[in-house]
Amino acid sequence: MIPQLGFGVFQVPPEETQRVVEDALEAGYRHIDTAAAYRNEAGVGAAIASSGIRREDLFITTKLRNGEQGQALEAFHNSLRALGLEYVDLYLIHWPVPSQGLFVNAWQAMEKIYANNQARAIGISNFLSQHIDILLAQTEVVPALNQIELHPTYQQRDLAAKCSSLGIAIEAYSPLGQGTDLEAPVVVELAARHGATPAQIVLAWHLAQGTIVIPKSANSARMRENLGATSIPLTRAEMESVTALESGARIGSDPAVAAFSQM
Repeated sequence: MIPQLGFGVFQVPPEETQRVVEDALEAGYRHIDTAAAYRNEAGVGAAIASSGIRREDLFITTKLRNGEQGQALEAFHNSLRALGLEYVDLYLIHWPVPSQGLFVNAWQAMEKIYANNQARAIGISNFLSQHIDILLAQTEVVPALNQIELHPTYQQRDLAAKCSSLGIAIEAYSPLGQGTDLEAPVVVELAARHGATPAQIVLAWHLAQGTIVIPKSANSARMRENLGATSIPLTRAEMESVTALESGARIGSDPAVAAFSQM
């Protein structure tokens, strides 16, 4: 089981990561999402070690760098050492990087990690429909999850529906549209109606659809506010008003052509 509302540490500086994650754990988060490319796995591990929280009560995700798809086993063990953990709950291929032609090889290595129970689940991130088709045609384990850019103005509905049909959970990164979606008049109006923050409204919209979300904030008060989204009930009409914000406006890189190494 994965906590539906987690905490992401993308762009959290390594020297601040331990403090930020300690604050998140104190606020009540039990799902922490990091990646080798973020260079802050050690800070996440230090926060876990100092928290006093039982390991089995935490859900920890990390990801394989693009430039290490050909050395996935070694990269995974480097991540374990950085985190100071014996296992992770979820290990993801960070991007498909189709120009490399290595993501199937990486997945086959990850299947061994999964079989050895060093990753309790394995998944993908930023995989489009065509990448999923290639992966499933040549491997055995269906990804547990696909972590994709998803927010009210960029919903990737067809991709989300395909993943759902295959039993692949959807996790949204940039769930608030990096803040821009919070300025939409309908979101502001709903926040006023519910006595909530715009971020709580957008997160409540995600949660009501069954999407896993990993908002990030270095502000402890905002961390706690975001957790409050779990108690905001949106009506069907309110949900539809947020869904209507779809504009096809991607913020991040296009997975069809993204080819950075993250090294």
